[in-house]
Amino acid sequence: MSRFIDEFKAFAVRGNVIDLAVGVVVGGAFGKIVTSLVNDLITPPLGLLIGGVDFSALKITLRHAHGDVAAVTLNYGAFIQTVINFLIVAFAIFVAVRLINQLKRREAVQPTVAPAPTREEVLLTEIRDALRDRATQPKDD
Repeated sequence: MSRFIDEFKAFAVRGNVIDLAVGVVVGGAFGKIVTSLVNDLITPPLGLLIGGVDFSALKITLRHAHGDVAAVTLNYGAFIQTVINFLIVAFAIFVAVRLINQLKRREAVQPTVAPAPTREEVLLTEIRDALRDRATQPKDD
């Protein structure tokens, strides 16, 4: 049993699992933003364009309500809403990945700049050059 618990600990604290957990939390929050974007900003103008129809209200009644029995409906408006949500999420992810890839390409293209020489390196270079000049000068005997 102890080995099983040790294996679980190793699995649970591995970097990939933590990254996945963070991704799920951020994805959930992003999903709420996209839902609000679609429901509050995109759907109303689209509904206006098609005559003020609210997508979520679009449905086909298969059987009307009788007494305590609820109506049976095909809620295709909710399906349309879900498809719009998906398309917006897919587009947002596409744009984000595209921007990240462009940044990576720019980073790879930029040449690396050599660091400026230190004060000691400058002095050593001057000493080397002075010794070289002295060695190449003719001697007066």
